[in-house]
Amino acid sequence: MTAGKPVSITAPGIVLGVGLGGFLDGILLHQVLQWHHMLTSTDTDNIGIRYYPADTVSGIQMNTLWDGLFHTITWLSVLGGLGLLYSRVSSHRGRVWGSRVLWGWILVGWGLFNLVEGIIDHHILGIHHVRGGPVQLWWDLGFLALGAALVAGGWLWQHGAAYPGDDPGRR
Repeated sequence: MTAGKPVSITAPGIVLGVGLGGFLDGILLHQVLQWHHMLTSTDTDNIGIRYYPADTVSGIQMNTLWDGLFHTITWLSVLGGLGLLYSRVSSHRGRVWGSRVLWGWILVGWGLFNLVEGIIDHHILGIHHVRGGPVQLWWDLGFLALGAALVAGGWLWQHGAAYPGDDPGRR
């Protein structure tokens, strides 16, 4: 932080949230629960994207590759967010990690990840769904609702909180 002028940690928080939200999605939904992988949807023929079923060896090989690329992007997002945070916060680093401001923006980033990934991959491209089957639309809409709730909750959580190291009179 520069003397007398607080530095915004909005961008680092959002970038960290996008990466962490992507990791949670990839680890929980792709690997642990195995509800979907990057290219497992059956409704992609209409847009020219090939479908790779998770119940064939070649399908799981292709999905593992694309899941790995997805994890690489989320990992780079986390590294980028940490780099941005480190470059902006030179003092009070310990207090930053416990601040409502940072964690609120991380929740906003996670929610933005859900909204963008959900709209593009689930609804526009249809390359996968949260959980396929007869009620997949409801799972996809629930994913979007969670994203909207995270954005709203994160914004409310950080709004009005003091930035670490700020003058107590500053919001």
